[in-house]
Amino acid sequence: MSATENALNHEISTLYSNHHGWLQGWLCKKLGNAFDAADLAQDTFTRILSSRDISAIKEPRAYLTTVAKGLVINWYQRQALERAYLDALALLPEPQAPSAEQRYIILETLHEIDAMLDALPSKVRRVFLLSQIEGLKYEEIAVQIDASLITVKRYMKQAFLHCLAFHE
Repeated sequence: MSATENALNHEISTLYSNHHGWLQGWLCKKLGNAFDAADLAQDTFTRILSSRDISAIKEPRAYLTTVAKGLVINWYQRQALERAYLDALALLPEPQAPSAEQRYIILETLHEIDAMLDALPSKVRRVFLLSQIEGLKYEEIAVQIDASLITVKRYMKQAFLHCLAFHE
């Protein structure tokens, strides 16, 4: 192992050992349970390690908190999406209810769609949802969002291209 790799491993180890317990406790207070807090603490460190030069972090707890807050928001969104899906399932007659495996696949697909939509700019996402979910025609969308028809078409093109790129 090179000196650079040793130094990096030491930085990672130090960051983790000095702040993991604190972060997990902070997350436990936010989420109300230790199990999800442990998962999100681990996800926070994984996210940092895969995308950041550890030596550049000057305020580790502030940085960890910022990353963890984003993950908590995603976690709450995921929980809300799962609750909405399970509530909709509860309304189905028993023979129409999907199997456990089908439910898992559907939930994973819903999470992927949610992440894809979340990555769109807000105006583009709104236009896309008005078209695809509400069933509005482009002219109706243009009136509703007070934009030109060409803008609506451009937003839809952007959304479709994003969907195709996200799927690949």
